[in-house]
Amino acid sequence: MAKIYYVGDWSVSTGPTYAESPFQFAPKGIEIINDSKWLKAALESDGKHQVTPAATWDFYRLAPGEYEKILDEYDVIIFSDVEGKLFQLAPDFFIPGETGKKVLVYPDRVRLTVEAVAAGKGLMMLGGWYSFTGELGKGGWGRTKFKSILPVECLGHEDLVESTEGFYPKLTSAGKGVFFESDFEGMPPILGYNETKVIPEGEILVTIEETGHPLVAVRKSGKGTVLAFTSDPAPHWGLNFVHWEHYSDFWLKCLSMVLPK
Repeated sequence: MAKIYYVGDWSVSTGPTYAESPFQFAPKGIEIINDSKWLKAALESDGKHQVTPAATWDFYRLAPGEYEKILDEYDVIIFSDVEGKLFQLAPDFFIPGETGKKVLVYPDRVRLTVEAVAAGKGLMMLGGWYSFTGELGKGGWGRTKFKSILPVECLGHEDLVESTEGFYPKLTSAGKGVFFESDFEGMPPILGYNETKVIPEGEILVTIEETGHPLVAVRKSGKGTVLAFTSDPAPHWGLNFVHWEHYSDFWLKCLSMVLPK
């Protein structure tokens, strides 16, 4: 059974906020929203895989050495809506009084991920407002060593492409060796994606029909494989997508490309 560690697609809603005076703003409720449930269920639907979901705040708080254990134990790592700062910063950097006691440096999680892929692990990098370049550049993947293994190139500016009319997939000739045209019949529109550039090292399998931008791309890196899906596997871009009858089949085919051989 393949083991998958999936970071992202969780959020906290503080409910409606009321301005009850010029000085008081009161939220009426709080809810933790687990949007990772859609992809987790899809990848586990054939009974052959086990997915461990992790909220970004839990990934951020992993103690030194814990991520290394995850990379040893799991076959595939997934990052979805995970900005670069979650790899590049550590909680101790922001605790008053900790500085000066010792030199605060920690293993670079981007480097560890890149090395794990080279050694044979699978990696899936999925889209969202904080993926690739992201909203106002907040994703920042192109400013990290991830750029050396991504199958697409990140833009140097905000990359969000959104429309209330939505976008549809189109298979490339290479994609027809993995997917079938019938795989996408009846697929509802996705409401947005991260614009990226084609690079020679990446193989584009699916594009956005309306723009030609990459939607699904893969790249070999050492003994491992990296897959990029430039839209969201969960709401909001995927709020129609997650209810598609072939949603699970699509993700199982994507997973099959990155599973260690």
